[in-house]
Amino acid sequence: MTRRWFVALAVLGIAAFLFLGCQRGVIIEGEGETAGEPAVTEGKAQVPEEGEGALTKEEIEASLQTKKYPGIEGEVFESSMLKDIHFAFDRYDLSPEAREILAQNAEFMLGFPEAKIQIEGHCDERGTSEYNLALGERRALSAKRYLGSLGVPASQLSTISYGEELPVDPTHDEAAWARNRRGHFVILSR
Repeated sequence: MTRRWFVALAVLGIAAFLFLGCQRGVIIEGEGETAGEPAVTEGKAQVPEEGEGALTKEEIEASLQTKKYPGIEGEVFESSMLKDIHFAFDRYDLSPEAREILAQNAEFMLGFPEAKIQIEGHCDERGTSEYNLALGERRALSAKRYLGSLGVPASQLSTISYGEELPVDPTHDEAAWARNRRGHFVILSR
């Protein structure tokens, strides 16, 4: 009888550990991270001076397209000058390529300071909805922190997580999942 109780308690303990781990959205930490926070390399984005390749107001306006988004009333804009960043499976740390794209996005944001930018965190379809919402939020916050380190004011940025709800590619394979694991940038006001 004692052995059965021990086995039952062990099974319950493992089940509770797995359940609580999934509920908290445990994320595998990447290189250079401490206490679950992505490492941020300090620096400043270079904003070209007027006449030195700086974006003109006309170029910025020409790059904008109006979009409709669930849960957002009014006009939302996307710009061909703001590029998505992508993440590895189950990760929210920034790759060197993502950091390079964010530096380019920061130049746009610093050149268009009146724009309010929303950073969307997206995931692939694997994992629970709750887990993916938490992971998407971590991805968006990771991008926001890095943009802040490049000089983009926090007041210009907001974040939201869509988890797995708005896939850019609805197919069910590794290539689609890689495209869906992203940080996407929209302009809420200009």
